[in-house]
Order: sequence, then structure tokens, then C-alpha cells
Amino acid sequence: MDRILAIFRNSIKSPDVRRKLIFTAIIFVVARIFAHIPVPGVNLAQLQALFAQNQFLSLLDVFSGGTLANFSIMALGLNPYINASIILQLLTMVFPKLEELQKEGEAGQQKINQYTRIITVPLAALQAIGMYALLRNQGIISNLNILSLISLVITMTAGTMLLVWLGELISDRGVGNGISLLIFAGIVARLPVAFGQTATTVNAQNFFNILVFAVMGLMVVTSIVIINEATRQITVYYAKQVRGNKMYGGQSTHLPLRLNQAGVIPIIFAVSLVLLPSLVANYLTVAKNPILHNVGASITLWFNPNGFLYNAVYFFLVVAFTYFYTAVVFNPKKIAEEIQKYGGFVPGIRPGTPTANYLNYILTRITLAGAIFLGIIAIFPTIARFFTNVQNLILGGTGILIVVSVVLETIKAIEAQLVMRNYEGFTR
Repeated sequence: MDRILAIFRNSIKSPDVRRKLIFTAIIFVVARIFAHIPVPGVNLAQLQALFAQNQFLSLLDVFSGGTLANFSIMALGLNPYINASIILQLLTMVFPKLEELQKEGEAGQQKINQYTRIITVPLAALQAIGMYALLRNQGIISNLNILSLISLVITMTAGTMLLVWLGELISDRGVGNGISLLIFAGIVARLPVAFGQTATTVNAQNFFNILVFAVMGLMVVTSIVIINEATRQITVYYAKQVRGNKMYGGQSTHLPLRLNQAGVIPIIFAVSLVLLPSLVANYLTVAKNPILHNVGASITLWFNPNGFLYNAVYFFLVVAFTYFYTAVVFNPKKIAEEIQKYGGFVPGIRPGTPTANYLNYILTRITLAGAIFLGIIAIFPTIARFFTNVQNLILGGTGILIVVSVVLETIKAIEAQLVMRNYEGFTR
């Protein structure tokens, strides 16, 4: 806690970091203002009543930061962008040219980001049409002519792209990862509403259960911090090298392998995919065709957020995405080549390919522990409801994980900015 307060005080004293923090706060305010601009022609009272009755839609609204229940111009949130990122990451495994772009450093990453934005546009348009169809069948929005429908789709797509642009502005000129911070801001913005709904149902019978839920939440926060900070230290020795009259090397260091290399990304990816069956079911159950209606009812029955299949698929997706994203962000072969290039070696392991295999062996096993932990956190709401019978606290392990992880990453980003500024002072 003292370290966090010290970082906060130093960041306020530093003009550059203070300017970035103020810029980030301004973007937050702008995003929340747009989040409360509703799309015309929607009966908000009926819409909020629908969300109150549907647990799936309530969960989706939490991750949209309340923009969905208000049906604002940002109602789609960042889901289309996240889905586009997933699609592009999968395509890099199929198309070698995309894989080469990833290896080109910053220039290649800029091109991949541009492709992600391009894919986001049609995905957002399709989701906007699907959302209109759902609300029209529920009688919440009236039938629109073709021009009005096109206007609605363009407005909602533009809202998503505006949110993506704001996130990129934070990444470029603010502090931390802009997309993660906007998701964090949306979740935090819904906390008062979630707690308010819970407070209205508090009585002598469920007060103890809510207290137990709060204790479980504190334990989850503590475990998230521990897992995020946990690392496996790989000792690396560097051989002595004589250049001219000077001797270099002859020292040892450690290569830290994080237990959770992927951070919060697997949870965000898994949430985007695990909600799709329920979203499709909501469209099909209001269809006039009896076959489609029965299919939608079956999906709703089998893919209930409190059911076994939903939680099993959710757990599997989190584990799979943890391994997938870890493979994307950490390349053992490249690390082994860098170690060999500078005359380093792992004790007892030959340089080159054997070192890469050893790093991959270690990483695979520690990632398993991190992936299982993330999977348990993802299905934490179901576990908590089973033990406490508290149904109104929508924000569960997934939201807590995103909030805590983003806070930790942002603190590290601020600390890195402060360290960089100190180094710049020494070089002047």
C-alpha cells in the first residue's frame, strides 16, 4: 500500500506523468458521456425491465458499462473489436504472411491493428442488426424503414469505432492499455448499480450470506494479486568475453517467467465467445418459425449461465485462450536465440534449441497452474451462488479479475514512466 501511495505521489509531482493521467481521466469522462446518449426510438423502461429479468443480458450489460441497458450509441461496446482481435489472432496461425507481420515489430503490429479495425466494422454492423431484431421482436423498438435501419446500424457501428479510437488514444498518449482501461471503467461504473440492487434485497436471512460473499471476494482479490505477481526465475549465466583491454560478462541473472503470462486477455476473449450461444438463443426464441423457436429454447435450457455446460465451456475457453495467448506473447525460440547471441546459457542446458525446449517445458507447466486459476475465477459467480445463494451480485470473478489486473498493470505502467523519466534526467 505504501508503494502504491508513493507511486501516486511521484506521478503527481512529475509533469509528464501527471499530464498523461489527466488525459486518461478526460477520455474516461468523454466515454461515459457518450455512454449515456441513447439511440432514438427505444422504450428504455421496457428495455431495462427486460434486462432485469434476463441474467444473460444483465451480465452482458455489466461488461458494456451500462451502455446496453441504456441502449446508447455505444451499446455494442468493445465486443466487436475483441471478436475481431480473436479472429485475426487465429488467422495468424493459418496465413504465414500475418505471422511474419507479427515478427516485424512495431511496424507489423500497426498493420495488424489496422486489419483489426477493418474487421471490426462489419462485425459491429452485424451485431447492430441482430440487436435491432431482438429488440423489435420484444416490442421494445418499433419497425424501422430501410433508411432508419441503416442509420441505426451506422450509428451503433460508429459508437463502437469511437470507443476503439478513445482506447487507442489512451494507449498512445495516456497511461496503460486503453482498451483494457475502458472495459475496466465500464465495469466500475456499474458497481454502484449492482450493489444498490443487492442492498434493496438485504434482510436478516441473507445478510450473513452476503457477508460470506464479501469475504470470498476479498480472498479472490488477494489470490489474483498473488498469481499475477508470481514468477518462476530461470537462472542465466553469461560467459566472460575479452574485447580489447576490457572483460565483459561473467555474471548471472534471472529470466522471470510469469505464472500468468497472458494477463486478463484470456478472460476477455472467453467472455466474448461464451456469450454468443445465449445471444443467438435470444434471437431464435422470438422467431415465428417453430423449429427455430425450439432450437433457441433448447440452447437457452442447455446453456443456462448457472448450468454445467455453460460453466464447463467457459472454463475450457479460458484455459485454451491462456495457452494460446501465452504462445503469442512469449516465444521460447526467440528468447533462447537472444540468450545465445549475448553468450548466455542456462546451467545444465545446451544453448540454442535445447534451451528453447527447456523454456517451453517450464512455461507449459507453470501456465497450466495459471490457466486453471483463471478458469476457476471465471466460474466463480456460479460457485459463490451455490454456497451463498446470493443471486443479485452480477459482478463475479471475471469482473474482479479484470478490475484487479488492469489496476496492477496500470500501476506498473505508471511506475515504468517514472523510472524512464529518472533515467532521462541522468542522461541530460
